[in-house]
Amino acid sequence: MGKIILASQSPRRRQLLEQMGVTDFVICPAKGEEDMGAQLPPDRLSEALALAKAREVAAQAGPEDIMIAADTIVTLDHQVLGKPHSREEAVSMLETLSGRHHVVYTGLAVLRGGETVSDHEATEVRFRPLSREEIAAYVATGEPMDKAGAYGIQGRGALLVEGIVGDYFNVMGLPVCKLGQILNRFGVKTL
Repeated sequence: MGKIILASQSPRRRQLLEQMGVTDFVICPAKGEEDMGAQLPPDRLSEALALAKAREVAAQAGPEDIMIAADTIVTLDHQVLGKPHSREEAVSMLETLSGRHHVVYTGLAVLRGGETVSDHEATEVRFRPLSREEIAAYVATGEPMDKAGAYGIQGRGALLVEGIVGDYFNVMGLPVCKLGQILNRFGVKTL
């Protein structure tokens, strides 16, 4: 077996992969631009974005190397909320999510040579009603700026979340149960 390569620079994904028992891997983030304009439903869009990352990194890898890529998107009323480009955009996203349910999709892609497996996970998240002061205080922490939907459930953003239905780790950016099953198909034992 070749190397295991995580096509992400996310410290959360690295931590979750290690938590799964996969500790011998290389980090090689994809550099391509994410095309959020594709006319795909959110589940397929998350998979397509993950697959694009995996293929980009695989182009520089050996035939026995295993590529792992993921892409997380947040949707509200079928509208994709990406990463905010400014504090104002983060405030706007959080105001929109306040007191409402939204869905977090993470697409997964695992490749080795000509073998490709892609899938996705969906988790419903419910925010409690947020005051303008709470939103401003959270945005001031800087935490929302590199996260889809302008929050991180694993950080102070947990204070905004009233409940979830589905995989908590999916909201963090890596559905570990689903990824573990896929990796087992590639001969990577996680248990």
